[in-house]
Amino acid sequence: MEIKEIKAIRVLDSRGVPTIKTFVKTENETGSASIPSGTSAGLFEAYELRDTKSKDYFNLDVSKAIKNVNTVINKKLKGKFVLDQEDIDNTLLELDGTDNKSRLGANAILSVSLAVSRAAANELSMPLYQYISRLNNNNNFKDPTPLSNIINGGLHSGSNIAFQEYLIIPKFKEIEDSVKSMSEIYHSLKNIISKEYGPSSTNVGFEGGFVPNFKDVNEENPLILIEKAIKDAGYTRKEIGLGLDCAANSFYNEKEKKYFLNNKNYSSSELLDYYLDLIKKFKIKSIEDPFFEKDKKAWQEFSKKVSSSINVVGDDLLVTNPALIKDAISKKYCNSLLLKVNQIGTLTESLNAFNISKKANWKVIVSHRSGETEDNYISDLAYGINADYVKFGAPSRGERTSKYNRLLEIKEIKS
Repeated sequence: MEIKEIKAIRVLDSRGVPTIKTFVKTENETGSASIPSGTSAGLFEAYELRDTKSKDYFNLDVSKAIKNVNTVINKKLKGKFVLDQEDIDNTLLELDGTDNKSRLGANAILSVSLAVSRAAANELSMPLYQYISRLNNNNNFKDPTPLSNIINGGLHSGSNIAFQEYLIIPKFKEIEDSVKSMSEIYHSLKNIISKEYGPSSTNVGFEGGFVPNFKDVNEENPLILIEKAIKDAGYTRKEIGLGLDCAANSFYNEKEKKYFLNNKNYSSSELLDYYLDLIKKFKIKSIEDPFFEKDKKAWQEFSKKVSSSINVVGDDLLVTNPALIKDAISKKYCNSLLLKVNQIGTLTESLNAFNISKKANWKVIVSHRSGETEDNYISDLAYGINADYVKFGAPSRGERTSKYNRLLEIKEIKS
């Protein structure tokens, strides 16, 4: 079970941008993992290494990260016991030696970390989710609840609406029922949008959600459409909740300290009041990144008012970083973690972030990125750690449906 070779190659993500896929080989088995990338990043995310001075792929190539895996990392980890995940991840951190993984690249490091766990699971002839549960001492399994993004806005689209994701949240116990409702509501929404705004408005954004061409710029319009789609598909609001990923970093003017949406500027307090109105009017159950990541007072005030009734989710605020999560817990900025493995860079650190959050009675959402691959690793991760929610995008596009389909497979394997 010793590592014999580690090799990385270049593949393309769902936006046609290069990313890295790594293979970890033992004597008898091979494990692989390909790494996603975000369109926008929090200020404190682990550093994604790209060839910024190369003309290849418009300065977005990953040849440096690939070289780091195939030379420095391969040499250092060769001979390591593949089942010792924590030791391998710590060795990677020591080898990099920076706070943000900028020497070797978080994309290089994470590709190795995740591929090691897959190789280990293959060595033990067990499903990946079961191996992850063993790493995290989890003996309980339940189907995670999907947060499905069915209308895209913000930086994930060419839309004139500011909020990045409009989400439906099925309240069914079984993943099969959740996937069925998501698919039916998604297609119901497509019919509504096509009739109201024309067939071209059913084009989709980075995560598979529709991008309607709204003539009236109002953040409520997508919610109104989704409520109608839920009803037309034969579901009730008791069965289907609504959520938002506001991604407020993308519409905040740091110089003026104002948020721009609905064709006007909002102060932090005005935006907070606007969110309270949306929550009341549309029974919103989850709001992610409602404020700029440095607007900490607004985070505190908002959480104080609503955290007893909805999920206030930190993404750019937390970047899956255990130190930032601890700070947010102590200062009550939010009550839920969006867990993205590529924000922090190793499986061990991701498990640590999860455990810190759950100890504080937070909810945890395992999430994809806008630039995804067909790799469904995070489905096994969500099931293996017993995450509360998953956020994989719309029930559309192969890089999204591969993850929902893997949850369905896991359910069948387990039963």
